[in-house]
Amino acid sequence: MTMITLEQSKRIIEAILSRGRELGCRPLSVVVVEPGAKVKAFQKEDGSAMMRFEMAYGKAYAALALGRSSALVRVRAEERPLFMQYVIRASGDQIFPEGGGMLIRDKEGEVIGAVGVTGDTQERDEELAVHGIHAAGLKTDADCTNLGPQVRIEN
Repeated sequence: MTMITLEQSKRIIEAILSRGRELGCRPLSVVVVEPGAKVKAFQKEDGSAMMRFEMAYGKAYAALALGRSSALVRVRAEERPLFMQYVIRASGDQIFPEGGGMLIRDKEGEVIGAVGVTGDTQERDEELAVHGIHAAGLKTDADCTNLGPQVRIEN
């Protein structure tokens, strides 16, 4: 299994933070995790709220755990609250179903990690996650729809 490198992780985070500043976002926190949800890299901008690591990590964890963006995990939580309540408890409350967590795929479409972005709106967090992944020369689920049903861009 291929895993995201430290250099790729740093490029993702740097691109997200830079773009966030260009867009006038609130202070951001970004985590990149490898498969198994082990942290590869994390940065938190000055002025970020106290729980931002946990939120960013929970978004990345959600994407890896359920094989879809954390925005789709949020939709699933709205559609099937009892099911998702169980899944969140089963994860030890590590899943955070809010937009901003995305799978990171290599050039062949294999999942090599996930990114979690928090600090602005969930839509902006998600947009920034895509920007960071692309800036590192990697792919999102939307870039890999040709791989079939294992790539989820909708519930």
